[in-house]
Amino acid sequence: MSALATVPTPLGPFTALVDADGAVLAAGWTDDADALLALVHPELRPAEPARRAELGDVTAAVAAYHDGDPEPATSTPVRQRGGAATSAIWEQLRAVPPGAPTTYGELAVAAGHPRGHRIAARACITNAATLFVPCHRVLRRGGALGGYRWGLELKERLLGLEASWRVDDAALSGV
Repeated sequence: MSALATVPTPLGPFTALVDADGAVLAAGWTDDADALLALVHPELRPAEPARRAELGDVTAAVAAYHDGDPEPATSTPVRQRGGAATSAIWEQLRAVPPGAPTTYGELAVAAGHPRGHRIAARACITNAATLFVPCHRVLRRGGALGGYRWGLELKERLLGLEASWRVDDAALSGV
């Protein structure tokens, strides 16, 4: 049975929706479960997900991310429905390292679509599983933030948070 949970984070409430197998269908910094549910592709959208206090590994991944460990979110299963190009972009997004943002054009090239910066932008717009498919790590050419479903202020905070992890990692390794 599908389920959803909203948990508090330092950046605001975070809600995740998972399918019966525990794969993330949608996620974001919101407590509006209906709006989040509307982001799920109609073929994957559950009728009435159970409301839970937490979602096991998914909730643990959200907590780990906010504590400075993005790896559990990166390896959490995600289920989204899109065309081949969109799916390739989503897959490539999961490989973008925290603290090292990319551009829409670079993302498109990495996903095998060298002229697909608009495809990359559209994939980010339609990405329902933010954090687990980290579209906040994509910038416009020249470094402008571009857009973000959960607001540019949050995107900037996420990028700053992730950049601080890289600084911390460099300090720990003596670089």
